[in-house]
Parts: sequence; C-alpha cells; structure tokens
Amino acid sequence: MLIGVFGLLSMTSTYAQSSDIQLIEQTIFTFAKAGDNQNVKAFEEVLDENYRVVMNRLFGGKKVAILSRAVYLKKIKNKEFGGDKREVSILSITINGTTATAKVALKGTKMTFNSLLTLVKNEAGEWLLISDVPVVN
Repeated sequence: MLIGVFGLLSMTSTYAQSSDIQLIEQTIFTFAKAGDNQNVKAFEEVLDENYRVVMNRLFGGKKVAILSRAVYLKKIKNKEFGGDKREVSILSITINGTTATAKVALKGTKMTFNSLLTLVKNEAGEWLLISDVPVVN
C-alpha cells in the first residue's frame, strides 16, 4: 500500500512538473516574441513587477548594470531594445517549487546571446519572468 501511495504521489508530481515545464516554455516563447515585436503590452503579461535585467560587463562595460522593469519596458517602447526575429532554444529548465530557472539561447540577425532566466509562479499558477541575465556571444 505504501508503495502505491508513493507511486501515485510520484506520478502527480511528475504530471505537475510536466505541466509547469510547458507553462514555463510558453512564457519564455511569449517573452522572446514580445521582444522581437517590441510589444510592451505582451511583456507586461509575462514580466513580474520585480523583473530585472542583470547585465554583467555587457556591451563592453566593466561593471554590472541592472535595469528595472520600468526602464526595460521604456527601452522596448523607444525601440532601443528588441526588433530582431530570433530563433529560441530552451537548453534547460530547473524547477524548485514555485521558482524556476531556464538557460535559453536566442539567435537573431542582429545579435546572438545566451540568457539565464529566473521565473516565479504566482498565486494564479502563472509563470512570470523575474530576472534575465544575458551574455552576448
């Protein structure tokens, strides 16, 4: 009996994780498409209110620069960021309860980079991006 309960719990956990992986993938693809289309409204749906971009010595800089959600969305709106059609490859996803990380490769005509994305699951069961740490190749 105990083995049966453990098996049922394991299957439920596997199903929940599989479902979460699909939702995380959907959030990542929506995020990338919003960037490609410079669509602020679409970004607002997938970015947590605490979202940050952490750029460590990006674009020749010598320091870590952190962009808030508001600054990031302003740069999208002003067409400073985004506007490239990119191929998105999700290299890995790790779920830790209501937090997840994903390593993603984005290949475009303007730029190619890898990002470490952190996502959080809200009370409604939606996965939202809370941080992006990109590295330009």
